[in-house]
Amino acid sequence: MARNKHPEETVNLILDVASRLFMEKGYERTSIQDIIANLGGLSKGAIYHHFKSKEDILVAVTDKMTEESNRMLAVIRDRMDLTGQEKLKAIFKESIARPVQDEIFKVAPNLSTNPRLLFSVFSETVNTAAPDYIRPIIEQGIADGSIQTEYPAELAELIILAANIWMNPMIFDDSVETSYRKFMVFRQMMRGFGLDIVDDEMLGRLQELSTIYQKSK
Repeated sequence: MARNKHPEETVNLILDVASRLFMEKGYERTSIQDIIANLGGLSKGAIYHHFKSKEDILVAVTDKMTEESNRMLAVIRDRMDLTGQEKLKAIFKESIARPVQDEIFKVAPNLSTNPRLLFSVFSETVNTAAPDYIRPIIEQGIADGSIQTEYPAELAELIILAANIWMNPMIFDDSVETSYRKFMVFRQMMRGFGLDIVDDEMLGRLQELSTIYQKSK
């Protein structure tokens, strides 16, 4: 039986196969056996040596995708040609515009029934996205005059928690109509802070993603 002697390569193979199957079939409809059948001869033991469950694999796949997203956030954060407010708008636009989001929303599980994955999303939002990417942008906006707040850390958490958690239909299983109302409240809230960072094009894209998720259930 073919075996991969390099653990990192084995892990990457498992994640690549799992990610493809999750995209093609959906997480709930993909079994561990499906993953094994596409590993080119690796055994069930090869999977369970690195992952305890299918949910562990999903968490690892999500972590890998988050790394790619964070690279995009870093590029925007470090641009020199935008104000802080313009960077916030660019981050939201780029985050939802990526074509891969269509596939993610087609296959995403209901996070409320996957507590480990839900905690992973929450932890990433609070411990990485807010302090490492959103807060520096807000602090730049304070310095350049495009953002007015005395509480950059708290505003960073509020913005990213609303965007990644409260408005996420994968967590609350919101209907398209409920999602739209949340999007509108988020836009009003941002404008209340003097941040005009959500335009009609973004609202339309958010509705499109919400519709994709509801249709794929």
